[in-house]
Amino acid sequence: MTDFLVNKFIKDSTNIGSTEVRTRYGMLASVVGIFCNVLLFSVKLTIGLILSSLAVTADAFNNLSDAASSIISFIGVKMAGKPADAEHPFGHGRIEYIAALIVSFLVIEVGFTFFKSSISKILHPEEISFDLVPFVILILSILVKLWMAFFNNKLGKRIDSKVMLATAADSLGDVITTSATVLSIIICHFTSINVDAIAGLIVSAIVIWSGISIAKDTLEPLIGERVPAELYQKITDIVESYDGIVGTHDLIVHNYGPNRSMATIHAEVPNDINIDVSHEIIDKIERDVKKDLNILLVIHMDPVEMRDEEVLSLREKTSRIVHALDPELNFHDFRVLKENEQRNLIFDLVIPDSYSEKDANRVMHQLVSLLHEMDGNVECIITLDRSFEAPES
Repeated sequence: MTDFLVNKFIKDSTNIGSTEVRTRYGMLASVVGIFCNVLLFSVKLTIGLILSSLAVTADAFNNLSDAASSIISFIGVKMAGKPADAEHPFGHGRIEYIAALIVSFLVIEVGFTFFKSSISKILHPEEISFDLVPFVILILSILVKLWMAFFNNKLGKRIDSKVMLATAADSLGDVITTSATVLSIIICHFTSINVDAIAGLIVSAIVIWSGISIAKDTLEPLIGERVPAELYQKITDIVESYDGIVGTHDLIVHNYGPNRSMATIHAEVPNDINIDVSHEIIDKIERDVKKDLNILLVIHMDPVEMRDEEVLSLREKTSRIVHALDPELNFHDFRVLKENEQRNLIFDLVIPDSYSEKDANRVMHQLVSLLHEMDGNVECIITLDRSFEAPES
C-alpha cells in the first residue's frame, strides 16, 4: 500500500535529493494521516452516539486531536519547502525540525495524560467490562494506527524527515496505549484481575520517553551538531582525491534543514605551485561537491612546505613528540618562520574532546618544553583546536 501511494501520488519519487520531491512526500504523509484520523473519528463518534458510550465517544475525539500531528506536519513540510529569499538565504528547511519538535511535545502530552489517568485508576479502581462492539473498534483502531506508524516511519527514513518520524512515533504511541487497554480488558475478562492501571503506568512511561527521544533528536540539528563520521569521511575523501591537494582539516558542516547544508574545509596545497593553479583546483572541487552531494562547500587554502628539508625535518620531529605525548593528539597548519638563528614553529594542536581546559594547557606546556629540548633555537606559537567530527558509533 505504501509503495502504491508513493508511485501514484509522488512524481519522480526516487529523486529524494530534490526539495520538491521531499515536499511531495511530506504532503502525502500528512494528507494520509489527516484522512485516517478523521475516518477513525467519524466511525467512533457514530458508534459512540448510537451505543451512548462515553468511552468510545471520548476515544473518537482523541483521534480528532491526533489529526493535529498530521496538520502540523502538513504545515511544517509546506513551509520548509519554501525557497530561499532575501531574509533567509539558506531556505526554510529548519521549519521541519520545529514542526517535529511540536509533534514530540504532543507525544509527551499524551504520555502524561495517560500517566495521570493511570494514577487516578490506582487510587480509584474501576471495573472493566467487556463489550464486543467497543472491543472490535479498539482492534480496528490499533490496526489503522499501526499501519500509519509503519507508513510514516518508512517514508520518514526514506527522505530523512524528522517530522514524519515524529508523527510515526505519535501513531505508535497510540498503538501501545490502545493495545495496553485491549490486553487489560482480555486479562480482566478471563481472570478477573484488573491490571489496567499498572499497564497504563508502564505504557505512559514508554510514550513519554519516546517523546523526549524525538525532541532530543530534533533539537540536535537546531542547536548545531557535529559532522556525522560517515559524511565527514566522504567529504574529506572527495577533496583529498584531487591532484594538488595534500591534506585537509577543520571540516565544519552547517545544517539548514534536510538536503540544505553548507560546509567549510581547509585544504592543504603545495606552496611551490602557482596560486592560480591551486585556485582553479579548489573551484572545481567546490562545483563537484555541490553537484554530487548537494552541499555548498567553501574551501580555504593552506599552503604547506613540500621541499625545504629543514622545515620537513622539524615537522617530522614535532609529529613524533606530539604522538609520544598522546596518540590521540594531532596537528595541522604547520609553518616555520626563520629569523636569523631562531625558528618559530607555528601550528594548530588538535586535542581530544575528553580533554579539559586544564589538560589542554598541561599538554601544550609539555609540548613546548620538549620542542625546546629538541632545539634551543625553537620558539612555539601554538593554537589549541578541536575536531568537529562526530565519533563513530
